[in-house]
Amino acid sequence: MKNSILNYRKIAALVLAVMLLGSAAAGYAHAAGPGGNLTYAAGQTELSAAEIYAQNVNSAVTVITTVTRNMFGYDTVSQGGGSGFIITEDGYLLTNYHVVDGADQITVEMYNGDSYEAELIGYDDSNDVAVLKIDASGLRPVIFGNSDETVVGEDVVAIGSPLGVLSFSLTKGVVSALDRDVTLSGHMRLRLIQTDCAINAGSSGGALFNMYGEVIGITNAKASGYGYGSAIESVTFAIPVNTVVDIVEDIMTKGEISTPYIGITINDVDENLLAYGIPQGANVLEVAEGSPAEESGLQKNDVITAANGSPIARSDDLVRFIRSCSVGDEVSLTVFRQGSTAELRVIVGENVKSAMPAKDTENPDNK
Repeated sequence: MKNSILNYRKIAALVLAVMLLGSAAAGYAHAAGPGGNLTYAAGQTELSAAEIYAQNVNSAVTVITTVTRNMFGYDTVSQGGGSGFIITEDGYLLTNYHVVDGADQITVEMYNGDSYEAELIGYDDSNDVAVLKIDASGLRPVIFGNSDETVVGEDVVAIGSPLGVLSFSLTKGVVSALDRDVTLSGHMRLRLIQTDCAINAGSSGGALFNMYGEVIGITNAKASGYGYGSAIESVTFAIPVNTVVDIVEDIMTKGEISTPYIGITINDVDENLLAYGIPQGANVLEVAEGSPAEESGLQKNDVITAANGSPIARSDDLVRFIRSCSVGDEVSLTVFRQGSTAELRVIVGENVKSAMPAKDTENPDNK
């Protein structure tokens, strides 16, 4: 089924009521990860869905957001929300940015019935992730897995709060595809894990687990609408954790996000240009002044067709390649310019941005 017939939408929903079920889950061992903050697998034992639920339901939360002023500036009260999960023992949580976007107050509900007011520590809207903090200790964090090792066909389970009222629900399915290039509402474009797990409104921000009980994704979207005369079912998506764990660590430890960059604005080569013989690649729309790209000689209207010999067919291919680099790496770019091809070498730089943009720091009520 082609992407053109799909209407991708974010899946936060109104929270009408929250039902919490109280029960203690079985314990498990974990080891500190390489970043020193998140927890990573220290050994793998395949588990049943019931065992994964028992080990992780106390790490899951329901996120309830309150907005006290509407888009027209009038005082009002409305609620929405989604899901999330605990990532450190001292109260850091992870959810989707679109779940908390615009919220004036954020509350999280635990499986045991406890409720906490949460602070938005920081977010990266371009990757749809947000880090929250509650005043608590001795919590049970999830274990992070390696999403790069995920394969099509493997079993996965999700824990979330679909519809806002069915809190701490487990659904099971398989990985349907990897690296799906999905454009979400607001024109956000991400490479996502596709699964047939039931993921519905309110499930946004929940954890997607492999059968070792490790988090490999953050559920954030589903396909909706109609195609070929039938409703779209069981086409859902999750953000691979490997694409965001470094960002999450930066938010927690530094309050800012550091990413490799070369300083260009790009898009795909337009079909009209392809018809005139321009090759597929990343079309350079703008080169930032003083950036590594400018120093390398890259120019507006250049088309980057390869990086270190690997083909670049679309702009997203180059974005992923640069994100995989380290600051200081030297990269060879194959560039098509006015009918000829050249090789340019660029030194990858560092782009640092606040995890709380100015509009939020200037208005502390806008969380």
